[in-house]
Amino acid sequence: MLRLLKLELQKLMLNKTSKTLIFISFILPLFIIFLSSLKIPFFGYFTIELGEWGVFNFPLIWHLVTYFAAHFKLFFAIVVVSMIGNEYSNKTIKQNLIDGLSKKEFILSKFYTIIFFSLVSTAIIFVLTMAIGLYYSSYNEFSIIFADTEFLLAYCVKLIGFFSLCLLLGMLVKRSAFALAFLFILFILEWIIYAIIYKFTNDDIATGIHNLFPLKSMYKLIDWPALRIASMKAPNNQEFIHDYGVHFHEILIVLAWTGLFIFLSYRLLKKRDL
Repeated sequence: MLRLLKLELQKLMLNKTSKTLIFISFILPLFIIFLSSLKIPFFGYFTIELGEWGVFNFPLIWHLVTYFAAHFKLFFAIVVVSMIGNEYSNKTIKQNLIDGLSKKEFILSKFYTIIFFSLVSTAIIFVLTMAIGLYYSSYNEFSIIFADTEFLLAYCVKLIGFFSLCLLLGMLVKRSAFALAFLFILFILEWIIYAIIYKFTNDDIATGIHNLFPLKSMYKLIDWPALRIASMKAPNNQEFIHDYGVHFHEILIVLAWTGLFIFLSYRLLKKRDL
């Protein structure tokens, strides 16, 4: 495992574009999250500080930060599809296989890299969230601080699932731009299928099936926290009651898709004439 991971990291570090995108995928969300925690003056008339609104209180901050940080995954998604595109364009995939790397090891090297960067991203988010939370939060009890940390697990699984899908699309079309375009097509296709099912059944059935689809299941891991933030101002308002928790069955769905994506990537490579 370490040998395959080291091999893949060496390839990425030799590519200037990959290094830049990796840097952006880590630094940009951290910069924005950190910036949002500061006092921001507007034209000298008033100052916005989100920390004063209570959004950085434990345990809400785990939900808030992981939700927004996950939206920056597209930068590393470009790296993932580029890993495959560069292998074909530079003929390094054929050279790796000639040098003794099996097709299974080739796919595993990509998957190990996905896991590695997902874990690193999760660790960074943990440190940043903990630092901001300890500074702003009104609660310092151990049980409250570490409540809702399952959002970190959901965040990590979400990244691994999404990047594994990007790996499959990269294997399928061999071109970075086309692979990313397929992501958008898949998103539209999921909603079209949902609309068709809804037309012939009802919203409960259509939504239940929709939640099983790849992109939708990944999104469902960490729900939009807007109503949860609003409920802080109106805790007794029944309209805001909603289940925001991370659910084990939703994690299993994404993990199942992840396993399928990696398996299909391997099958594509195994059958392809290089």
